[in-house]
Amino acid sequence: MKSDFHQKLMKIVIPITFQNFLLALIPVSDTVMLATLDQNAMSAVSLASRVSFVLDLFIITITSGASMFAAQFWGIHDKRSIEELYAYCMKLMAPIAFAFFYANFFFPHAIMRIFTPVPEIIEYGAGYLRVVSFSYILKSFMVITETIMKNTELVKPVTIISSAMVVINILLNAIFIYGLLGVPKLEAIGAGIATTISGGIGLLAVIIVELKSGNVKFSFAKLFTIRKEIRSDFIKYTAPVLGNQLSWGIGFTMLSVIMGHLGADAIAANSVVSVVKDLISCFAFALASGGAILIGNELGAGKLELAKNYGSKLCKLGIWSGVAAGILMTALAPLIINVLDLTDTAKKYLLAMLIMSVYYMVGRTMNCVTIAGIFCAGGDTTFGFICDTVTMWCFIVPVGFLAAFVFKLPVLVVYFLLNLDEMVKLPVVYRHYKKYRWVKNLTETAQQS
Repeated sequence: MKSDFHQKLMKIVIPITFQNFLLALIPVSDTVMLATLDQNAMSAVSLASRVSFVLDLFIITITSGASMFAAQFWGIHDKRSIEELYAYCMKLMAPIAFAFFYANFFFPHAIMRIFTPVPEIIEYGAGYLRVVSFSYILKSFMVITETIMKNTELVKPVTIISSAMVVINILLNAIFIYGLLGVPKLEAIGAGIATTISGGIGLLAVIIVELKSGNVKFSFAKLFTIRKEIRSDFIKYTAPVLGNQLSWGIGFTMLSVIMGHLGADAIAANSVVSVVKDLISCFAFALASGGAILIGNELGAGKLELAKNYGSKLCKLGIWSGVAAGILMTALAPLIINVLDLTDTAKKYLLAMLIMSVYYMVGRTMNCVTIAGIFCAGGDTTFGFICDTVTMWCFIVPVGFLAAFVFKLPVLVVYFLLNLDEMVKLPVVYRHYKKYRWVKNLTETAQQS
């Protein structure tokens, strides 16, 4: 059983890790290329990317619900329910994506002022936001399509498409940021153009693959024939996920706002560390996604004890993955500092932040695997909402605000406090896992209708 579990898990996790890693290379290329030209341009794009991060909270909510149900429906080969679920997710995502486009295209300066008072950074960021706003629509529809494809045994083509999209994005980054091949040198705006073009190519590619090879295809007709049971169950189990994502995500964005008011050097260092964290977390995110699919398949098929056994194995992998991520971050610190052209103060901040992030990575990996993977597989979504809300809004945000603006503590002390959230909630998360409330079959309602 152990061998079978690991083989099935790695078959899903390795392609998703590769896909996540490549996608994480996009902000890496933005950071490295812009850092060679202007530290403020790099900082601006990093702060402006917090807007995309907030959009991702809605995308993650909807795709978590899609994956939660699609995995279990696929476990019993119920294509009808998956098609209705697919249509419903698109119906929910459309107005959100267009709202983000509208706000960022027409009010980019106002949005940048939320994150920083530095005029140069605001100007760079506003130009980037106006251009990249188009990609929000493309990205939203593409990710939902990819989620359905990954849950219906099309992980490989999704990985290939994502890989190609990243390569195109990085090449376009170089062309538009530096002004190669006769193109004007556009710096931050160039990064936005590259993201938008590659997003359009990615969406077109997944549509083509879905039409030719998809086990489940999107149908406009299904938009008007979604059963009440699908809608009500989806809302029931994803509403806590949305609350969780918004509570944690807006709180996390507030941490960027706090760091954004501590000076240009603090912004630059934090921008780099954020990218490094996301890059190293790729395996953790894939482990959560893959684990959710495997456990969801077994729960949907009614094999509850096997699902519980898979959850135990996944937890152990999460612990070791977190330790490995922390060690890797420490080992890469000297290389990262030497590659980037930052001020001496920013480099000092960067080294200390990278070392302090080690404990954060251990907690982040374990919490990601349990909350986003195991719990969501069985529809146990309310706990994550409560846990993240209490941790973020009753502890991290108030402590960070007081440390930065009331007691005016040093930048590195503030950063240390802002990164305690994952470790604070880790014991509570594991205790909840052992209650096994996530061992639940979610397909019964749909099967009865």
